[in-house]
Amino acid sequence: MNFELTEEQRLIVETTRAFVENELYPHEQEVERTGHLRPELVKELQAKAIEAGLYAANMPEEVGGAGLDTLTWLLYEKELGRANYALHWTCVARPSNILLAGTAEQKEKYLYPCIRGEKWDCLAMTEPGAGSDLRGMKASAVRDGDDWVLNGTKHFISHADIADFAIVFMATGEEDSPRGKRKTITAFFVDKGTPGFAVRDGYRNVSHRGYTNSVLEFDDCRLPNSQVLGEVDKGFEVANSWLGATRLQVAATCLGRAERALSHAIDYAAERSQFGQQIGKFQGVSFKLADMATELKAAELMTWEGGWKYDQGTVTDADMAMAKLKATEMLAFVADEAIQIHGGMGLMDDLPLERIWRDARVERIWEGTSEIQRHIISRALLRAVGG
Repeated sequence: MNFELTEEQRLIVETTRAFVENELYPHEQEVERTGHLRPELVKELQAKAIEAGLYAANMPEEVGGAGLDTLTWLLYEKELGRANYALHWTCVARPSNILLAGTAEQKEKYLYPCIRGEKWDCLAMTEPGAGSDLRGMKASAVRDGDDWVLNGTKHFISHADIADFAIVFMATGEEDSPRGKRKTITAFFVDKGTPGFAVRDGYRNVSHRGYTNSVLEFDDCRLPNSQVLGEVDKGFEVANSWLGATRLQVAATCLGRAERALSHAIDYAAERSQFGQQIGKFQGVSFKLADMATELKAAELMTWEGGWKYDQGTVTDADMAMAKLKATEMLAFVADEAIQIHGGMGLMDDLPLERIWRDARVERIWEGTSEIQRHIISRALLRAVGG
């Protein structure tokens, strides 16, 4: 693996970082203090992101995206991750790549408008009684002639309030497995405004202010068969084929925030004096900086390796789980230590540290909890010896 960035990669990193610092940072205080992202601000920043070539950069060139390889995409995600989540996710949107699994007609209706910035998507899997256990979902879709009738509830659905449609996973049957019967899952496109489909306000979240979650309710919501994404009863296969790298994406955005927190800590340790010298000269502070930098470097290397292996076709679930686990837990550590170095000022919202500290908490939960990542890793280790 060559650790030197190509000229193209350096340009993407520099362009993305400049956009984040010049266009997103100035609006962080507003979003953090109001908990709201103004629609007119979204449109303004969205237009600038499209002009800069940063919008939908995760998508292949043939559908209008930037066509970045996985490693380059993760470098881009790291830079975006420095900013308030609502700002970078909404205004520099990266449509779910599961949209690439659609038919030609579905791509015209859903994929291309998202790439052009005309629509937003959201992904709905989680239910009140089924978080990590997706096979335990109760929301269902039942055939009725050439239609499907959907019933049930989804929650914690990110940015569903602004999404024009949802990609919804529903239980549609059962199949035999070595452990007995298990549910089969099918994915559906559901347009906002479809009778029987309601989007309700979600929960107030300590992490990522301005980035909303919603409750989706389905009450005899009728859809034609043309709204099925992929094959019937093959929803897990669709998800596994197209959503695997999202754990690497989470890891990459955590790297950006951790690097920003570490930078503030280093600057403060060099500027702040106590007892006649810079606090960075005290071992209690200098060793914190050393540990923070080492943990960040380790997480960064694991994430870049995961991205490189993804492009080589050799990445494993354990590789991606390790990167996600390490990066999310590293961010929590770095954010906490950065605040400790700053003392009381670290908890004031004049600095981004208290936000980074709060935002870090959800990273160990969504896209698979730390416990799920450890399960994936340990299972891979044991399988190698017949366990």
